[in-house]
Amino acid sequence: MNVTGHTRRPASIRDVATAAGVSYQTVSRVINGHPSVRPSTRERVLAAIDELGFRRNATALALASGRSRAVTVLTANTTHYGYASILQGIEEAARAASYAVGIGVLESAEDAAVAAEVQRAADAGGGIIVIAYDPAGVRALGAVPAGLPVVGVVETPATPPGGDRPWVWADDREAAYQATRHLLSLGHATVHYVAIPSSTRRTSARTGGWRQALKEAGAPEPRPVQSSWGPAGGHAAGLKLAKDQSVTAILCGNDDLALGVLRALHESGRSVPGEVSVAGFDDAPHSAFLTPSLTTVRLDFTGLGRSAFALLHGVLEESAPVAPHPVSVPELVVRESSGPPPAGA
Repeated sequence: MNVTGHTRRPASIRDVATAAGVSYQTVSRVINGHPSVRPSTRERVLAAIDELGFRRNATALALASGRSRAVTVLTANTTHYGYASILQGIEEAARAASYAVGIGVLESAEDAAVAAEVQRAADAGGGIIVIAYDPAGVRALGAVPAGLPVVGVVETPATPPGGDRPWVWADDREAAYQATRHLLSLGHATVHYVAIPSSTRRTSARTGGWRQALKEAGAPEPRPVQSSWGPAGGHAAGLKLAKDQSVTAILCGNDDLALGVLRALHESGRSVPGEVSVAGFDDAPHSAFLTPSLTTVRLDFTGLGRSAFALLHGVLEESAPVAPHPVSVPELVVRESSGPPPAGA
């Protein structure tokens, strides 16, 4: 109710369009999770939606369509940067489309535990998105019963999947290839690799991209250092690599590993990038503020989450999907932690 005592009418989609300076069709595309909208335009529309308190009546829409406007995301992790950013993108796109989002945490990769969580998601109705970056996620994606609307967020597949598998992914192989080529182009004889766990196979897409770049350059291929997801794993790997004076360049499977590697090199008296260059992966928010700032490869995980929802939304609304397998393209970000090898290396 306003100061005159009259009840304020609910904001309409045209009110949002006027406030954001766009057409109402553009507002509709944002609401429905269409990925073709420019990020700056999407942000203006979402800001106008929040400011005006615009809400589509989800209950009325569900009753009218006979469909549940809900999505359950199955994931083994909610805190690592990639996982959390994908969840953010899904939630943003779903909220704009007046879909509710639930999260089912896969606490174990055991078949019985995975099956129980998948069943809970199926019982909730609506659609399912599975973040399949680990064994539990891969098993959950494979356990979703036929006929249920599902989209998988996966590692880069070895071969393009068929149309019956609506998957989205970031091109991890190309990202690792770019980062390795960058380090080699600075004059390093080879690049050592600290690897994150792979979800489905012994050789992950990131490891494959690293190996491809070394092979094309005719550079020696050191044995990858298998690690974990976090800084502690990177620290342990960094202490090991720091003992080898021939190591002048290290690629890390994510920025958290790189954080641990940088600390280990500092403790070991190896300067970065004077003696050792370090590159990360993902471009997490902290990477630009480390000392030295971290060279890395940017992957748009939030956009990946939005693409996953848009693909599922097309199935749930029985409209044509935006694209069968949207792919997030990596971007090399060169900062202070990479440079040429020391003289005489």
